[in-house]
Amino acid sequence: MFQKICVYGAGAIGGWIGARLAAQGAQVSCVARGATLAALREGGLRLIEADANGQSVERAFAVQASAEPAELGTQDLVIVAVKAPAMAEVARHIGPLLGPHTVVLTAMNGVPWWFLQGFGGALAGTPLQSVDAGGVIARAIAPQHVIGCVVHASCSLDAPGVVRRRQGNGLIVGEPKGGESPRLRALGELLRAAGFDVTVSPQIQRDVWYKLWGNMTINPISAFTGATADRILDDELARGFVSQVMLEAREIGARIGVPIAETPEDRHAVTRKLGAFTPSMRQDVEAGRAVEIDALVTSVRELGQLTGVATPFTDALLGLARLHARQLGLY
Repeated sequence: MFQKICVYGAGAIGGWIGARLAAQGAQVSCVARGATLAALREGGLRLIEADANGQSVERAFAVQASAEPAELGTQDLVIVAVKAPAMAEVARHIGPLLGPHTVVLTAMNGVPWWFLQGFGGALAGTPLQSVDAGGVIARAIAPQHVIGCVVHASCSLDAPGVVRRRQGNGLIVGEPKGGESPRLRALGELLRAAGFDVTVSPQIQRDVWYKLWGNMTINPISAFTGATADRILDDELARGFVSQVMLEAREIGARIGVPIAETPEDRHAVTRKLGAFTPSMRQDVEAGRAVEIDALVTSVRELGQLTGVATPFTDALLGLARLHARQLGLY
């Protein structure tokens, strides 16, 4: 079912997935620009990860790379692994890759534009302006193309086109409308064959929301303070603020059909096990890249308004995060 595969956004996560699929013999192409495009054309897509003995091994895979999707043609599977602020630009150019049966796998952080498609009870079908202003993305990528993906892995770029997987190997995939489908089963089999730890979710929004619940606070707070995750949680007042934001999000989740049984302290214990890590949003600030505030925080505020949940702590977090980012020209 998936013979032609294109990675749109050959960064850390997209490059990791694309390289693993190429290793299995799939026909992989990449939409890329600038230094990444040059690197892919010269040296292929390169992946560094530990082998069975724990030794780092680098492998290179030849891929077709172009800045123009039209040069790559219609695909069976398009893996979109870009930061949320780049999605409107992707929507403007992705058309030539999409045929009637193309699957678009979205491996992204935060609340995606398709979150309420076929889900959400009374809110089902409601467009989210915070992540898709004016419905630009939804018009370019019709809901029937989408399969959602939640990534549980840490990858980074050593250089353009050179991906290093640090830890984690998990991919959770699911249909936005819920349940199973032949294409979802086929995708799960494809990803398992490529060595991923795959979970096929009966309701992918639940997995999206649970991951968001853990990173919608630590990410922006680290972005505007510079603190690593452990220091944020070690500060009693900061941790208390984080917990209040999480309680607001938990109530919103309960109202749209993605309840969370854990307490914020339960989730803090999980985060603490990761040690003194620098969240991705802080890494984006340090690199001068646009930050994913809307997908991680603004979307939660919008869902709060739609469900009638007051979000004073989320509002405060959003205000501080976007003010900081605007001062740096990153939002």
